[in-house]
Amino acid sequence: MSLRTAEHMSWHQAHDAVDGVMVHHSDGEAWKRFNSVHPHFSAESMNVRLRLCTDRFNPFGSFAASYSCWPVILTVYNLPPGMCMRPEFMFLSIAIPGPSSSGSNIDVCLRPLVDELAQLWSSGALTYDISRKQNFLMRAALMWTINDFPAYGMLSGWSTHGKLACPYCMENNKAFTLANGGKAFFFTITVACCHLITGTERTEKIFLLAELKKMLYPASF
Repeated sequence: MSLRTAEHMSWHQAHDAVDGVMVHHSDGEAWKRFNSVHPHFSAESMNVRLRLCTDRFNPFGSFAASYSCWPVILTVYNLPPGMCMRPEFMFLSIAIPGPSSSGSNIDVCLRPLVDELAQLWSSGALTYDISRKQNFLMRAALMWTINDFPAYGMLSGWSTHGKLACPYCMENNKAFTLANGGKAFFFTITVACCHLITGTERTEKIFLLAELKKMLYPASF
């Protein structure tokens, strides 16, 4: 309904992309893959692409006070890079307060949001676009979630503990159990992380892990 911002909702499709340069999520392979799998959704440039972000924090700013608050924030990725991360386009959809972490019960609090997102994906909502001065059936897709690993486990229901903690590698990971602590360990000097990587990223990680080994075992160098 805002003429000042409505026209920017189709920026992701109208901007000039440069091969090999990623300035927006729409330049990435994941976005392009989504468009190819869901052509009817991507045909309407005003359909909304969303990101969900959540994490726990103490609103009182003191670790001594036992309290937990989980804000759930939705961000619109249709907008240009300079707009999509501005506070006015980040929507606080849910705030989950409590004396402690909600744990797996976070699903109960997220249920209304999940139902609304499912409805916007399947049925859509009749919306007026002031930039084109016409109604259209707006649909929405949750493209990504942004969170740390513990919050990822709560949102997805995947256990982020033990040898199957990595959702990418699953049973094909390189994890092993520490003899004394009994905990799963994913990092070695020869393999940079639980799943194989190549190129510059692998070289950098192996270098960092080698430096860590020097600090832990200086006598061996």
